[in-house]
Amino acid sequence: MNKEYILDSLTEMIPNPKCELNYNSDYTLLIAILLSAQTLDKNVNKITPILFSKYPTLEDLKNAELSELERIIHPLGLSKNKSKSIKNLATVLIEKYDGKIPTSRKELSTLPGVGNKTSGVYLVEYHNQNFLPVDTHIKRVSYRLGLTKEEDSVDKIEETLTKTFKTNLAILHQRLVLFGRYTCTSKNPKCEACKFNKKCILTK
Repeated sequence: MNKEYILDSLTEMIPNPKCELNYNSDYTLLIAILLSAQTLDKNVNKITPILFSKYPTLEDLKNAELSELERIIHPLGLSKNKSKSIKNLATVLIEKYDGKIPTSRKELSTLPGVGNKTSGVYLVEYHNQNFLPVDTHIKRVSYRLGLTKEEDSVDKIEETLTKTFKTNLAILHQRLVLFGRYTCTSKNPKCEACKFNKKCILTK
């Protein structure tokens, strides 16, 4: 499928993409992304006001009791791992980075609980950097649009999409995520409302 057609169609369907996680600072965004693993953004948005009301600073999170973090985060799943990651992340940011979050993806990816995808999503949203991190939505959509192979790893998919589109990857990332979340869904995709109807592998 022609890349210009893909870009134009996504722009028409999703003219003003916006991150659906609520945040009010760099570290609250990073933690919200960390918490969003294997759950929905809307669920994270129910928990973060409670979390950041009780622990309004990185210092507070560093000194938090793990059991209390787990209690707050429990509805999101993976609460033990996520709680340890948040506490360790706050500790490293304070002790190694003076409370500042690195803007290098390589360095950011080494922080507790972060990794390559989370760092990419953070840098796309907060710094508008030219990355296209791959989640389950983008993996599914890129295959259905014939851009990648079903068996490709997320790293391979990111490499392919980056080489294909090259620029303005941050806004493309956001559009692809929302397109996969609300139109090109895993089950019961809304093909009748899609600009790629009869052009993707589902409708050929």
